[in-house]
Amino acid sequence: MALLRPIAGAALAVCLVAAAAVPLNLLAPGPEDAGPSPLAGIETSRVVVDRRGDLLKPFPISQGRWRLPVSLDAIDPRFTDLLVAYEDGRFFSHPGVDPVALGRAAMQLAATGGVVSGGSTITMQLARLLTPGRPRSFATKFTQMKEAIALERRLTKREILTAYLTLAPYGGNLEGLEAASLVWFGHSARKLSVAEAALLIALPQAPEARRPDRDPAAARAARDRVLVRLERAGAIDGAELSRALLAPVPSARRELPNFSPHLALIAAGGRPDDAVVGLTLDRDLQGRIEELVAGRRALMPPSQSLAILVADHVTGEVLAEVGSAGFSAETRSGQVDMVRAVRSPGSALKPFIYGLAFEAGIVHPETLIEDRPVDFAGYRPTNFELDFQGTVTVREALQQSLNIPAVRLLDAIGPARLVSRLGRAGVTPRLPGDAKPGLPIALGGVGLTLDELVTGFAGLAEGGRRVPLRRFADQPREEEEEAEFMDRKAAWLVADALSGTPPPAGHARQRIAFKTGTSYGYRDAWSVGFDGRHVVGVWIGRPDGAPVPGMSGRRTAAPLLFGVFARLPGPRQPLAAPPRGTLLADDGALPPALRRYAGDGGPQRIAEPPPVILFPPEAARVAAPRDRAGELRPLVAKLDGGRPPFRWFANGTPLAVDRRREQSFRPDGLGFSTLTAVDAEGRQASVTFFVE
Repeated sequence: MALLRPIAGAALAVCLVAAAAVPLNLLAPGPEDAGPSPLAGIETSRVVVDRRGDLLKPFPISQGRWRLPVSLDAIDPRFTDLLVAYEDGRFFSHPGVDPVALGRAAMQLAATGGVVSGGSTITMQLARLLTPGRPRSFATKFTQMKEAIALERRLTKREILTAYLTLAPYGGNLEGLEAASLVWFGHSARKLSVAEAALLIALPQAPEARRPDRDPAAARAARDRVLVRLERAGAIDGAELSRALLAPVPSARRELPNFSPHLALIAAGGRPDDAVVGLTLDRDLQGRIEELVAGRRALMPPSQSLAILVADHVTGEVLAEVGSAGFSAETRSGQVDMVRAVRSPGSALKPFIYGLAFEAGIVHPETLIEDRPVDFAGYRPTNFELDFQGTVTVREALQQSLNIPAVRLLDAIGPARLVSRLGRAGVTPRLPGDAKPGLPIALGGVGLTLDELVTGFAGLAEGGRRVPLRRFADQPREEEEEAEFMDRKAAWLVADALSGTPPPAGHARQRIAFKTGTSYGYRDAWSVGFDGRHVVGVWIGRPDGAPVPGMSGRRTAAPLLFGVFARLPGPRQPLAAPPRGTLLADDGALPPALRRYAGDGGPQRIAEPPPVILFPPEAARVAAPRDRAGELRPLVAKLDGGRPPFRWFANGTPLAVDRRREQSFRPDGLGFSTLTAVDAEGRQASVTFFVE
């Protein structure tokens, strides 16, 4: 056998030498030069990219393979130089087959009896990748040489390099340089170190045997051999070699980018014929917002989710979008897109009521208005905190989100007018069944989406001009985009009032106009705001609509809103200056008709009704919050009506005597509990509920 090996090597060497000369006779066009481009059938992953072309989310091709599109203009030019220097030094001069390389390989084989260096050019390797599955044999090698020459006749060198770097295998289900760079190094191939480039040169020659996640030692050895040869060829210097040999080799796969998965899926589904779907998102900002969400998620109960939407209200372009607290989080129903879910906005629509009231000239931000119990034909709204402020300015009523003044003003302007104007702003309120718009709309008695709410606030920020949100990079502006839904001066007065809303606890005051909202039963917490350039919307709650005790827009959603604004790029843009002709005056300088709201004499003031426990509701199942140790945390009960002070009892045990209409109490444990409140006149309210 030892004697046969040199003989076989010599025979094969003779064949390779002969083959080295054959391609020179194959330069004339042949039948393989006809028909469609040889690259026409290459399938690549569909990708969703941001406003700068940065990858947001790819989609696999057949058999679950990742084969991302490759562009030489988006690859580190040093990498292609090193690849050619190592694999095919005469790539830019040979016609597809390199007789010198073939001859050298043949002589080495004859001398050693083994393969020392290959004779395949990059073009020959591309021919092999275009027709996979053929057996390794001299006949196959000869066919690849013929195909390589045909490829060179039809393609440019750049096209050949691009196709090779798109199809080259890099281990497992990875094909192509870009997918490999993202998975093995966590970044694009736009910038590669010498060590990274060497590993990516080595992997396609034995992608499974050298996989870094399965055999890091084999990967390192292969990389180091490439580095040594590159240094000998003069492609890198000694210092670069030393540094690269010390660089670590990855030992695990990284996840491919998956930014804004809800939107990416919608966008890809809406453009099924586009290989590259371009969005207006800013990937850097999206990443910062998703990091913020990850930090917040760690503090949230496992059943809660959230959604965030950030847009440029000048252009309507959506810059960041988070549809849930975690796309793969099953307990949070993470695949439910809460940006587009219809929910009750609570008090978040009040700015539009006040804006229409300013437009109608019935109040001014400094107008005095009453916050006292009223009865609108049986409808008796109360404030969130279940107390009353008496006489306040309209500005204070909006900033404190008082319910009674908002309902008074909606009664004056008409619920139908509000719904109509919201429609012109791009907001479509959903009413139950065939119900007509009524006064409960002021407090959230309607359904809409976070997308719509942000659209409406973008319009307020733009002086009452409709601003449709745009997500596709090539999406044109809508014809009706310039339509106004509110007088410009009225919209500015709303923004000015909202900019004075006290910030949430722990946050410094910023020049942000924002509003919060909490839906009935603590099911939804909202916060929406804007500065001179950006509009941000936040929703927090449970996707299944279950109550979350103690949750509110101000305590729960507003801090997250301020966290988003802190991560926006550049300095804070100031709010717009007041339009010409805007009435700027304090109470003393207002016209007499605007000093006090004229409608305060309308609805009949009533005595305090009997007490009613609003939360927990009768027979409700309440998911009690727990601390880190798993112990039940206190619930917050809410009372309406009655005359203070109130005496509270839990399962017959006295809790407190308090003038407030809220009472914190800790359930005895899981199961049924009874809560009772008795007012100063001895009137009693009681509910039985189940703690789970």
